[in-house]
Amino acid sequence: MLLDFSQLPPREAYNWMINAITPRPIAWVSSISAEGKTNLAPFSFFQGVCASPPTVIFCGANDRTGKKKDSVINVGQVPEFVVNLVPYSLREPMNQTAAPLPHGESEFDKFDIATAPSTRIRPPRVADAPIAFECQLERIVELGHGPLGSSVVFGTILCMHVSESVLTAEGLIDPVKLDTIGRMGGDFYTRTTELFTIKRPT
Repeated sequence: MLLDFSQLPPREAYNWMINAITPRPIAWVSSISAEGKTNLAPFSFFQGVCASPPTVIFCGANDRTGKKKDSVINVGQVPEFVVNLVPYSLREPMNQTAAPLPHGESEFDKFDIATAPSTRIRPPRVADAPIAFECQLERIVELGHGPLGSSVVFGTILCMHVSESVLTAEGLIDPVKLDTIGRMGGDFYTRTTELFTIKRPT
C-alpha cells in the first residue's frame, strides 16, 4: 500500500499520521490571555527539540473552520506558557480539557483542576502534574492555513518543576513512578508501564 499525500485531503492525511506516528507524548499546555483568562489544553504534536537552548515545541492545528486554538492565540498575546506532563492518574481531567469551550472560559475553573503558581511566568501550572516546564515563547511558525493548518509554537524552557514523588533515591526521574501516558490513534492511549532497556552502542 502506498499513500500519495499530495493527493490526500487534509483530514485523511491527518488520520493516517496520528495512527502511524505513535506513541505521541502529551503537552498539557497552560496559558493566559491578555485579559488574564487562563486556558489549559492537551496537544499530542509535542516534543523536546533542543538542549542548547533548551527548547520544546507544540503544534496547535486550526479547527474545521480555520480558527486557531485558544492556546496559540493566548501565547501570541502573552508570550509564556507551561508544558505540564500527563501521568496516568490525570488522564480523565486531561481528556476533559480537550472539550471546545468558548474563548476566555477557563478549563481550570470549568473542570475544577487545581493550579499552582509558576515561578518565572504568569500562566499557572497544573498543581498535580509531576513535571512542568515554564517556557518563554521563542517563535511561532505558521504551517499552512485554514482548516488543519498549524501553528508550531517554540518555547525556551526557563525552569522545570519536578515532584519529589517521581524521583529515585539518587534524585533522578524514575520512569515507572512518572507513569506518563502517550497518544495513539483514535481514542487509544498507551501507558509507560512496560519498559525494556537496550544498551546504546559506543
